[in-house]
Amino acid sequence: MELVGRREEVRWLYAHFLVSQRRICELLSVAESSQRYESRRSDEALRERLVEAAREKPRWGYRRLQVKLEAKGMHVNHKRVYRVYREAGLTLRRKRRKRLLRVGVVRPEVTGANQEWAADFVHDAAESGRKFRVLSVIDVFTRECLALEVDTGFAGRRMTRVLEEIVAERGRPLALRCDNGPEFTSRHFLAWNLERGIAVVHIEPGKPVQNPHVESFHGRLREECLNASWFGNLFEARAKIGAWKEEYNEERPHSSLGYLAPREFARRVAALRSPT
Repeated sequence: MELVGRREEVRWLYAHFLVSQRRICELLSVAESSQRYESRRSDEALRERLVEAAREKPRWGYRRLQVKLEAKGMHVNHKRVYRVYREAGLTLRRKRRKRLLRVGVVRPEVTGANQEWAADFVHDAAESGRKFRVLSVIDVFTRECLALEVDTGFAGRRMTRVLEEIVAERGRPLALRCDNGPEFTSRHFLAWNLERGIAVVHIEPGKPVQNPHVESFHGRLREECLNASWFGNLFEARAKIGAWKEEYNEERPHSSLGYLAPREFARRVAALRSPT
């Protein structure tokens, strides 16, 4: 048997039987050093691919990078990916998030798309110093970002125009969760939702923990897009934030969705629940 074939046989036996690699090599008369050499070569190839993927997505951790490699046909055990990831010095330094205690709030379980949307604002500024706001709307079940609207201000009618576009594309939600800001409490906004049978759920003042999904989403938006980009003007901000929205929906693996991208998760759920 050729050396390459014996290496493959050693790997197969090691993976399927409770026998040490050294003992298998002795039984097959294969030098154990050949396995280490093959492993080192394989690690070097994995390292190159990981470094390349990390350059493209510098704020992604090893799990998401692994999903990206698998999408390109490179299937590797997650423990090995993590080891090579650390050895390559790619480990991200993240600020430890404070876990907020959720007391006295009982939320109904969300089991499908369009049962509940969540909306909120995040602020930023262009290089010129001009400030702008970003309106985020997400589906709580699928985690899809339904809107990332960039503007200097949002009056009641500006808000409902955004919602009208989403409803025209995917239908209305049963409920919309938001804070008590003036945009979400204006007469026009409340009347618009009432006419369409959408329940507006206002969280308690000063308790963003009651809108956790959009808060978590804003953390990713801030880290991966707003803090990582320079916006020369409002038009550039819209273009870059819009591009990130598409990447988030179509490519970014989400840990709460079994490391599927939100839109892929939505498609799979819809296919499973569609009548045959």
